[in-house]
Amino acid sequence: MDKILLLFIFVIAAFLGRELISKVPSQLHTPLMSATNAISGITVLGALVVCAITVRGSLGMVLSFIAIILATINVVGGYMVTERMLGMFRKKKENKD
Repeated sequence: MDKILLLFIFVIAAFLGRELISKVPSQLHTPLMSATNAISGITVLGALVVCAITVRGSLGMVLSFIAIILATINVVGGYMVTERMLGMFRKKKENKD
């Protein structure tokens, strides 16, 4: 039963991700990338909950831990890239010497 639930969560997440990504026009990709990163953060939180409830054994725990760490690095990197890209559109401050 647990595997069916996990498969259901995976299919719903894949469908939702596909729909969200396909609805964003290319002109709005950079400003909306931070919102997508927020959704990815929620996904990491969901992964933590699912792993805490369903994972049994040391191998499952190690693989889950590695997957969550890599997903977290992805989210943080996405925020860093978004901040850098949005920084290119900000006006430069003039030096008053």
